[in-house]
Amino acid sequence: MAAPLALALYAVLLLAAAAAVWRRPARALYLFVLGLALHNALGAALYGAGVRGASLTAIEAWKEILLAVALARLALDAARERRLPFTPGVVDALALAFGALVVVYGLVPQSALGGHAGHKAVLLGLKHDLIPVGAYFLGRSLSLGRADLRRLGWTIAGAAAAVAAIGLVEVYAVPIGWWRSSSVPDYFRKQLGYDYHGTGGLPENFVYNTGSESHFLRRLVSVFLSPLATSYMLVVALLVSAAVAGLRRRVRLLAALAAISVAGLLWTFSRASVAALVVGLCVLAVVRRRAWLVAAAVATAAVGVGFAHVFTSIAPEGHWTKADLVYQRERAKQKPGASGQALSINESSVHSHLENLKAGLRTDFHHPQGYGVGNVGQTASRTGVPLKAGESNYTEIAAETGLLGALLWIAWGLALLAALVIAARRAGEPERRAFAAGLAAAVAAALALAIQTDVIGDPWIAYCLWGLGGVVAAPLALRYAASTSRFPEGSRTVSPSGASSGS
Repeated sequence: MAAPLALALYAVLLLAAAAAVWRRPARALYLFVLGLALHNALGAALYGAGVRGASLTAIEAWKEILLAVALARLALDAARERRLPFTPGVVDALALAFGALVVVYGLVPQSALGGHAGHKAVLLGLKHDLIPVGAYFLGRSLSLGRADLRRLGWTIAGAAAAVAAIGLVEVYAVPIGWWRSSSVPDYFRKQLGYDYHGTGGLPENFVYNTGSESHFLRRLVSVFLSPLATSYMLVVALLVSAAVAGLRRRVRLLAALAAISVAGLLWTFSRASVAALVVGLCVLAVVRRRAWLVAAAVATAAVGVGFAHVFTSIAPEGHWTKADLVYQRERAKQKPGASGQALSINESSVHSHLENLKAGLRTDFHHPQGYGVGNVGQTASRTGVPLKAGESNYTEIAAETGLLGALLWIAWGLALLAALVIAARRAGEPERRAFAAGLAAAVAAALALAIQTDVIGDPWIAYCLWGLGGVVAAPLALRYAASTSRFPEGSRTVSPSGASSGS
């Protein structure tokens, strides 16, 4: 009975959202920023209420549906007007080339490449690789004015602070036993297909394993149900907030929201995300030419190292179950010498990332043509396909689409970063310059994180960061093309409210 009711309500809400996005595609960005933060929590809640299988899969497809609706509206407008909604440039060409190559590798028979992905794995792999491309072109096709950029900035900062605040309360107020008995373990395992072996069947990174057989430390997971996905959103929000701080609008409120987000980031205990924030602040300091941002980067690094030392004293603890200990002892035998020291090179998580990176690089260079879409990362693990590479976006993309695909992915990422830096220097409006600088720093942080993790596997990053990056990126077109274009900013004309004239 729960599933039909949920589907009926979902249909009404989706139709309303799709109609709103069709009328004004820019609304999709707001829905992604807010909705993707709640996506996993709502999915687990629905699973616990009895909405499962194909019904829940259909409900969770809202994000792909809204992206398709927005792109369809923009494509229809372009066809009616007989012109592209943006000035094509180098970044666009690289994005299109990467997307086309992914599609080709999705169509080539797996047997020809040595892969083993079935139809489900290929479809999941295509979605994983193409969502950033679709989101980027959505952003490129939009023309947002100052009002929209301000609203988006506040939406990101406010949503991130809310996520952090919820997580800070949850990590101390909600016992780990509640999580073990909740619908979350079964949601991840039975609905999404992940084979997690953390305490009580939860994801392994739900807690921090100190190596002790008596206890573990809790990490902030919030509504993302993941410390890593939470930390990625917080890093983006902090970099955007730092970039727009110089505009001197409601600085105290912005600082308060940022302080909550910083606390949330620390309690996720994602050391890689803190390091990525330092990288982003350094990029932002260069782009914005602000000395205080250099000091902020140094302070962030110092706080990150200091917090790693004190976390074991202030983090809430949990205790292993008997079944947990059996599994932990087996893992200890397989990987002897692992350290529980957070900053040690032998710490289990750090060591695992390094080993996976090295293994992925060996695979890529020994099989440079790639194995086909669906043979790597979370896609392979969810569908029972033999894993060819894991965690790093660079090694995963190379294992799927060959070294050519990896080179296109890297070139596209670096070109997008360059386009955002140029926009931060040359855009006419201060809001656009600041927003572009913040997103340039966030893209730099994401590209750094992608070395050791599947950063675009997090839907919030794939939809929001790449989509917003497309909004403010400079076109990087040839000088002649740019000078003769009717739209030198590479977009539609903009109304005072920031809405596209074609919407």
